[in-house]
Amino acid sequence: MNPHRDAVVGDAHNDLLMLVVRRPRAAWVPYFRDHWYPQLREGGIGLQVLPVFIDDEFRPEGALRETLRMVEAAHRIAEGNADVVALCRTGPEIDAALASGRIALVLALEGCPQIDDDLELLQTLSRLGVRAVSFTHFGRTMLADGSAEDSTGSRLTRSGVEAVGLLEDLDVLVDVSHLGRSGVDHVLELATRPVIATHSSAHALHGHHRNLTDDQLRGVAATGGVVCVNFFGGFLTDEKPTVEHLVDHIAHVAAVAGADHVGLGSDFTAEVIDEKVPACDRPLTVEGVDAEVAIPGLEGPAGMPMVTDALLRRGLPEPLVRKVLGANLVRVLGGTP
Repeated sequence: MNPHRDAVVGDAHNDLLMLVVRRPRAAWVPYFRDHWYPQLREGGIGLQVLPVFIDDEFRPEGALRETLRMVEAAHRIAEGNADVVALCRTGPEIDAALASGRIALVLALEGCPQIDDDLELLQTLSRLGVRAVSFTHFGRTMLADGSAEDSTGSRLTRSGVEAVGLLEDLDVLVDVSHLGRSGVDHVLELATRPVIATHSSAHALHGHHRNLTDDQLRGVAATGGVVCVNFFGGFLTDEKPTVEHLVDHIAHVAAVAGADHVGLGSDFTAEVIDEKVPACDRPLTVEGVDAEVAIPGLEGPAGMPMVTDALLRRGLPEPLVRKVLGANLVRVLGGTP
């Protein structure tokens, strides 16, 4: 039996909330049900992490307001589609959603522009269901520098150090995706609980600054955490990306970090770019790579079975494939794999 049919499939990063909140609030629930739920079901997704990413147009003044709108959208999606999804704040809630056949939705923050150094807001957002937090995107925040600022050699700021401790106390995962190289190392020095990389690939296979070095892969594993491999073509290869390039990165992370420390973090961008980026701004590049080149067939969650098929063709053992597909992500979020 193909394990995709009965394994928990988890995706640690899909920006669909960005598209939900572009619609009138009365359309949030039906838009999700009619447009995203069928894709998630076709892809076999059982656990979906929903990042809250704030576009430049809302920064800085509107960042917190847009954050709250996106969080509210997630809650309304769950309440209005309670027969098919559940917004989960704890591991037992994830287990209950999966046991009932519903998709477990989990909130995360990407970048922290809404926080600045008002760290009490991390506790506020934790109360609202946020389970993972990354400190920056490509640039600089009051907490840390993103990977595009690697030439600065920056570690975490004083507020960033404090934020690590606060998030650990709140049982919220620190997410090192997008963090600069020195910042990742600093988090790993400080961490006393599992750390996650929600959407990062292997620097050893493709030397883009968004990817994690082998030492960092081992460091995340040493915390008990998980590295969820990014599907973004430009972070996988300089060639036309294929599912085999993705499997190369998954297999590498598994070999370096260990079978219990690798997962999937799709970072699907096709629909976001199609809807948000006008033709006059095409082609779109992100940190030197073409943002519009996706793995054929993996432009969205419906293509997820391709990943399982490719892992099995590569000869990876079924127990490892099940861990990659979602068991490791469930575990690090506190559920029962």
